[in-house]
Formats: sequence, C-alpha cells, structure tokens
Amino acid sequence: MKTMYQVLDTDDVERIHNASMEILETVGIKVDYSVARDLFRKAGAEVDDQAQSVRIPEKLIQWALEQAPRQFKLFGSDGKLEMQIGGEAVQFAALGTPTAVLDLETGEHRPSSMADLLNHIKLIDGCENIHCSQMDVWPNDIPMTTIHSEAIAAWAHNSRKSFGLGCYGYLPTLDMMRMIAIAVGGKEDLRKRPRFFGICSTVSPLQMTQIQVEGMMICAEYGQPVTLAPEGIAGTTAPVTLAGLLIQENANILAHITLAQLFRPGTPVLYGTVSTIANMRLGTVALGAVETGLITAASAQLAHRYGIPIRSVGGTTEAKTGDLQAGAERMATLLPAVLSGVHYITCAGTLDSSMLESDALLVMDDELAGMALRVKRGIEVNETTMAMDTIRKVGFSSNYITEKHTMQNFRKEHYIPRFMVRQPYESWVTEGGKSALDNAREKAREILANHQPRELDPAIEKELEAYRKMVAERPMEELYKYEAPETQDFRSEAL
Repeated sequence: MKTMYQVLDTDDVERIHNASMEILETVGIKVDYSVARDLFRKAGAEVDDQAQSVRIPEKLIQWALEQAPRQFKLFGSDGKLEMQIGGEAVQFAALGTPTAVLDLETGEHRPSSMADLLNHIKLIDGCENIHCSQMDVWPNDIPMTTIHSEAIAAWAHNSRKSFGLGCYGYLPTLDMMRMIAIAVGGKEDLRKRPRFFGICSTVSPLQMTQIQVEGMMICAEYGQPVTLAPEGIAGTTAPVTLAGLLIQENANILAHITLAQLFRPGTPVLYGTVSTIANMRLGTVALGAVETGLITAASAQLAHRYGIPIRSVGGTTEAKTGDLQAGAERMATLLPAVLSGVHYITCAGTLDSSMLESDALLVMDDELAGMALRVKRGIEVNETTMAMDTIRKVGFSSNYITEKHTMQNFRKEHYIPRFMVRQPYESWVTEGGKSALDNAREKAREILANHQPRELDPAIEKELEAYRKMVAERPMEELYKYEAPETQDFRSEAL
C-alpha cells in the first residue's frame, strides 16, 4: 500500500499504549460476569469480586496478543467466497443498528421491518465491493426474542456472503451458532471456514458486560471471529480530548482481547472502534463528525502496533437524507478508514448516526467503496504505466484516444463509476436528468427483482426450519434461566 494516512507519530502511539497499560493495572475494568472474573483470576489478574473489578498486568495482555491471529479468512455461506481479514485486504459491510428506513419506492421515513432486513441481505448479495451483511436493519415487526433466529434463516436462504450479528447473550448466540452450523453442513465445517462475524460491544467507560461476554465466548468456541468494539463518545462516555478517548478505548479493547484468548487461545479477534465525539450542544452522538475519521485512523495505528486486524466505521453521517452533507461526511469518515489500513469497514447504507437505512444509499456506497479502494491503490509507476513509447509516438501532433496503450490500460487505471453523473449537461437532461442516487435506486430495484434465493438441501432446510420454529415457541422463562452463570455450560461438547 503506497498511501498511508497516520495521525499519530511513533512516540504518540507508545505514550497511548503505556497510558492504557497503566489504566488497566491501576484502575482496571469493571466485569459484572463472575465466569469472566474467574478466568482473569486464574490467569493472575487482580480481581475484586465486591467491586466487580479486574486489574490486568501488562504481561498477561502481551501473552494474549501473541495468541491472536495476525490475519484470518472469512467465508461466504456456501464456503466458496473467500475474504482475507488482515494484511492489505479491505472488506466492507453494512451495520445492524438502523431501526428506521427510507422507503425505496416512496422515500417515506418509517420503522424498519423484517421485509426490509430481507431486502438488505439481497442487496448486499448483489454488491461488488460490500461482502458482508450484519443484520443491517433491525426489524420492528417481529418479537425481539426471535430477531436473531429469523435473521439467520433469512441469510441462509438469500445470501452467498458472510453474516454478522451482535453478541446477544448465552442462549441467543448459541442459537445463532447452531443454526449457522446447520446451514453450512456442521460445526466442524463452520470452525474450518468461518462464516459469521460476531460484534462484542464493549461498554464505555471501562466496562465488560455479561451479555456481550457470553456471546463472545460462544463465538470463540465455534471458531468465529469477534470484533471488540467500544463506542466511546468524547465528552460523555469518554474524555473530551481524542487522546484521552484513545487511551480509554485501547484499554477496553485490550482487556476484551485478553479474555477472548484466555477462554480459547487462538480465537480470531479484531481491534474494533465505533468511537466518535458528542454533539456538545445536545449531548447526542455525532458519528458523522470529522473527528470520527481521526479516531479511526489513530485506532488503526494502535491495532497495527499490536498486529491485530482492525474493524471500524466508515461512511457515517448525521444527515437525514442523501444530500450534500451525507456525501461530505461519508467520504470524511470513509477515506481515513481505508487509507489508515482498516481491514473491515462498516456502516454502508446508513444515515442519521447509522440509525436510518436507505437501500439506494447502500448501492451508492458500493460505488464509494470502489472509489476509496482506487485512492488506496495509489499510482503505479513502471515501464507500462510510464507510457514512454506512446508519448514519443504521439508527440505534440495528435491525441491518445485511439492509441493501443489507452485501450489496454484505461480500465485498469481509471475507476469507472456506474452511478455518478459524468455526461455533459445537455445529454444528462435528454437522458432524464437523474442524479447519482436516482441511478443507484434503479440498480437497487434491479437487484431485488433479479435476486435468486439459495437452494438448500432438503434435509438442511427441514432442520433449519425446525430450529427456527423452536426459538419462536420458546417461553421467556427459558431465556431468563440461562442468564444465571450456574446454568451455563461452555464445554465444547455441550455447545
């Protein structure tokens, strides 16, 4: 990679690292889950059960970092699509927080539904640069207790790419792992070729919560990668200064990485960040702020120091519609992520601090991702690209449009957008005067109209449907029962 964006110098990175180590050793992190505290205790950390706190020595963190893979692969549902996580590769994904959508046909702002989630899975299946779904729309029209199982079933039937969900506690996460294992042909195949991306939300300031850790541990047992992702908000849940936020965020992430490796050494993890600043006028989140890009770039430098792949947000905005603000903020948060070496970038298709989804914008973001990758690639200088023979031939008396060199190289050298408007004004008017977002909207309709669901083996279909129905009929008491640590069984044969 020739283009590398850095916002910290080497000394800055070390100062933040050292400060994080001091925080973990002296302040520690609150851990409200006794199972996790016991794992830390056995590894030599200082545990205070009354305060529910754990102080972690630097040598234990260093051990954990040595266990974590430097890179790994994530696969599509049928095992054929293969994505590298780490190294030079960049993967793009949407994000599973929107609770409202802009209707593709009417433009109406309305609550999101299961049908919207299904459409989003189909759209990502048709994208060129976005390779991962993350239950990108949160349905409001089905019971909260079945959202995870309905999402896995929808993915299994309609996507050829990978899928991700949050760590929702012991039983729901176990449901997800078991259903995906059914869909792909078994637990061992799932371990061998991970299809799932777990999102463990680390709470700011400096907290490790039971529901998230339970899910993280089950994902780890199944060999599925997990991102440890704080959303520290500078000025509310984190220091208002970006350096202070980074120290707190870094400590929180490293504590979670350490626990993941204590539970199952070798678990694939990502250093994650969703951190940004607060809108200090209102006390709300400003995920589209330019500072989000700075935090992302700094987090990438820390992740590179530890040799851990990184996941971040990118293309975020506070805009409520696909306007100029949306475009400006999207690129202001997307390019720092791409150029600083983030490996997995989320938030495609979202507006309003990732709480509002737009199908047209998702397809538009597929193009923005391609543009960002072209910037990342930089300019290649070699005998072919220098074009000296062609320059000599053309001299000062002709042009290059008919030259063989042009025909052989323009598609490799130039990024050619599908939706951006580039024709002259008169031609644009004659062709309907459509904006880039109009063109993307038409493409979204085309993808949905032409989508072909996956054909599952009848035996797999039957087993998957039986599990989905079982979750739908499960009484609430059973969910509550498994919140008690004494009812949980993390042995491999039990999971």
